[in-house]
Amino acid sequence: MEWRLFATLSETAGEDRVALDIEGEATLREAFDALLEAHPDLTAEVLDDDELLYDHVRLLVDGGDPFAEADGWETTVDGETELALFPPVSGG
Repeated sequence: MEWRLFATLSETAGEDRVALDIEGEATLREAFDALLEAHPDLTAEVLDDDELLYDHVRLLVDGGDPFAEADGWETTVDGETELALFPPVSGG
């Protein structure tokens, strides 16, 4: 399973792709927790004090918002699922 990290998140992790060793299917939350276990320095950038995903961080599963289009943290993911995290982006 692989996460794609963008902008400051990839800088914090020191890589823009993080491969995780998760066998078979998992929930999105299990995959997310495995990412934070591999890169605990990301925790402060993506989770608030209540351990909830910051509103300004975008988490995508196969290009879609799992909280609006699927089962949120209970969304099933596997080795073929494209997972991505985006920090807030500004510019013009």
